[in-house]
Amino acid sequence: MKPKNRIVSNRIVRHFRIRKRVAGAGVRPRLCVFRSHQHLEAQIIDDFEQKTLIGTSTRSEEFKKAAGLKSFSNVKAAVEFGKFVAKKAKASGIEKVVFDRAGYLYHGRVKAFADAAREGGLSF
Repeated sequence: MKPKNRIVSNRIVRHFRIRKRVAGAGVRPRLCVFRSHQHLEAQIIDDFEQKTLIGTSTRSEEFKKAAGLKSFSNVKAAVEFGKFVAKKAKASGIEKVVFDRAGYLYHGRVKAFADAAREGGLSF
């Protein structure tokens, strides 16, 4: 896989470095976040069984109805999405997770998402 530019390649290197240490088990699955220019996606993954337990995005109709926002590419939307993911995880019986920022720097929308997920009841 050849990255398009230096920023993308640096993120991929950081992601591999993080994934060496971060693994989700059945008791404590991995919460992985993907950030694009306009949206966020989150998955809760059990790495040992190689299954995605919960997967959602800011593009999903369920989130759009719950949030009632016009733009999904800002910190406010990331906060709402973090609360939404935490609520969905709690409904599935998941309370403890390992946070995987996927090589993204921990600031802005990624940090807002993580803080909101903690406020929503997830512990990591």
